[in-house]
Amino acid sequence: MVHQLLSGVRLYCSLLLLLCLLNNRSQAQAEKQINRQTMFWTSINSNIKLKGSWGVMADIHARRKNFIFKNSFDLIRVGVTYQATPKIMMAGGYARLWLAPNTAGWGTYSKENRLFAQIQQSVPINKITMLHRFRLEGRQQQKIVNDAFINAYRYTLRYRYLLSFNIPVFENKKLPSLALADELLLHSGKDVVLNVVDQNRIFIGVKQSLSKNWSFDVGYMRVLQQKFSGYQYDLNHTFRLFFYYTPDFRKVKSPALH
Repeated sequence: MVHQLLSGVRLYCSLLLLLCLLNNRSQAQAEKQINRQTMFWTSINSNIKLKGSWGVMADIHARRKNFIFKNSFDLIRVGVTYQATPKIMMAGGYARLWLAPNTAGWGTYSKENRLFAQIQQSVPINKITMLHRFRLEGRQQQKIVNDAFINAYRYTLRYRYLLSFNIPVFENKKLPSLALADELLLHSGKDVVLNVVDQNRIFIGVKQSLSKNWSFDVGYMRVLQQKFSGYQYDLNHTFRLFFYYTPDFRKVKSPALH
């Protein structure tokens, strides 16, 4: 168990070091500019088991800025899941995103089509649950100029690694547990020259079960995003509220998963 924990921490530290090196390498000559924002991010995330090892996932996200008074983006994600082992799940699918304009007075949303594939591993360490998730995303983003779509797209590949911990605090399982997570997002493409490091998302909060199939986590997430210029950043102080729906509709449970 300790070896698994140390392996996860070593991987996380290696990726964090990579983030620092890439961030220093990609700095432009201009002085760093940081745009600080307060945001609210909520979502419903589902993982539905249907038959044997197969299932579906479907997520709906809404993020607001100026806390709740201005839209930031809306996202819908759907996919097929496969439970390869009791602890390893693979998935792939499609997401659609609507990104609100940042320029004052503009009203045109940039639409994004996104294909994704992922693999995640859940690792129990005594009472703690550690989760690794690798996600690859192919992104097609509309380019907006002067508040209008110019019939041109930006194509990028994004590489995401999430490390999270669910830590019980109380003996009573009905009481909240501590949730910690960090996700590093890198990307590549023709337009990615000065910002190989796209984002880093750090979350601390609590997770609470509502019923057999429903739970939620709530807390603070710090999101640092580097812009394509290389010297401009968004620092988002985010109140996060995520809901999780995890029903099992299989009539006969697969012995391999128990």
